[in-house]
Amino acid sequence: MTQGEMVIKYIRDFGSISSFQAYADLGITQLGARIYYLKRAGYQFVTDRIKTTNRYGKATHYDVYRLVGEPNG
Repeated sequence: MTQGEMVIKYIRDFGSISSFQAYADLGITQLGARIYYLKRAGYQFVTDRIKTTNRYGKATHYDVYRLVGEPNG
């Protein structure tokens, strides 16, 4: 199974994926690159930007991807 296929399966199974989940659960370190190539292949995503604070109280954010469309084929 390719990393792209693992990302799609994960989203189908759990509804969404973040970079942390991709790394912790799938061993994928560059989720943004996998999403980029999946988009080029015809998949469509909605990106939710989550704002939070880190353990030192500094404001930060991360993206969560949800699948909303599949390639026509």
